Amino acid sequence: MLSEQSAATVRATLPVVGGAIGEITERFYAGLFAARPELLRDLFNRGNQAAGTQRQALAGSIAAFATYLVDHPDERPDAMLGRIAHKHASLGVTAEQYGIVHKHLFAAIAEVLGEAVTPAVAAAWDEVYWLMANALIAVEKRLYEERGGSEWREWEVVERVEETADVATFRLRPADGRPAPGFRAGQYVSVQVELPDGARQRRQYSLSAAPGSPVRQISVKRVHGGPTPDGEVSSHLHARVRVGDRLRLSAPYGDLVLDTTDAPVLLASAGIGVTPMVAMLAHLADTGHEGRVIVVHGDRSPADHALRADHEAYAAKLADAAPHFWYEEGASGDDRARLVDLTDIAVPQGTRAYLCGPLPFMRAVRAQLIGKGVAPADIRYEVFGPDLWLARER
Repeated sequence: MLSEQSAATVRATLPVVGGAIGEITERFYAGLFAARPELLRDLFNRGNQAAGTQRQALAGSIAAFATYLVDHPDERPDAMLGRIAHKHASLGVTAEQYGIVHKHLFAAIAEVLGEAVTPAVAAAWDEVYWLMANALIAVEKRLYEERGGSEWREWEVVERVEETADVATFRLRPADGRPAPGFRAGQYVSVQVELPDGARQRRQYSLSAAPGSPVRQISVKRVHGGPTPDGEVSSHLHARVRVGDRLRLSAPYGDLVLDTTDAPVLLASAGIGVTPMVAMLAHLADTGHEGRVIVVHGDRSPADHALRADHEAYAAKLADAAPHFWYEEGASGDDRARLVDLTDIAVPQGTRAYLCGPLPFMRAVRAQLIGKGVAPADIRYEVFGPDLWLARER
């Protein structure tokens, strides 16, 4: 809970800080990486830094947290904090690193805002930062304890499948022979690889097989950068990793998980967002889910639709499932042309919806589902990359 005095100061200065947050985060990262270059080399996503999306994510989370504190003084945005904590834990973020971030962030705030940062303003925003940081530290500590620590383990690639021209599936077993820790459908792991320049970059990939599978399965889309560099880790995995090679994986994390329920379920994905949705669909098939299951997927073309055969096979095993596929080009047969449109899809009352894909896709599908009577609290989502879309807390 933010103190009354700090809440008043934060409310009064939010427009100024919010207006300058882009410049503040730019200065912050420049100072942080100058002082601690190993953080950019081994922890932060260099591609997102080059594109500027990581800066937007930091700015958005701090501003959103501060806004929530002043608007809801007796509450805490647990959904946002949980999402961030899972991502941090999968990367191995430590409590000590929050102190390093604080030092360089507040130096950047003072540099950008100058005399506007009075002692009262500094104290108020310091309170905001540590409320958020300490909440995340507590959640991350619990997550590490639940998994027996933050150990990275080596896994051996036992199979590689070329799903599409740009998506490859890697199936892996623990190289040390110890049992694999369990996970829930929808969760992800971080993969750490050593690149030619010695950097040990980490990326998160959804587990695309059902819990209980004897192997871990990740399906990786090769990222073509366009105006920004190509994806370093995805390009490395596609070009260099074959059967017999080893990868370092974190324990499974992620708060978008399939609930145990007989209620109707809708799984909506676009592009590589298919990966956690297929794991959820496989789990529903394995456990004999008897409620209605609506499978929704949009892609550029049938040839770009990774794991389509799994989509269809798992749906066919369910008692009451219907897959619906939309393609921007090349649609044929029962496929639908253009973008995903739920207008003629019957969505039963009480449906639990899970979404994964580009932000515009998820916003559009969420709006359509709410228009069909699905409760906002029953619509959950996963974002790949920096989290730029904060879910409604109510």
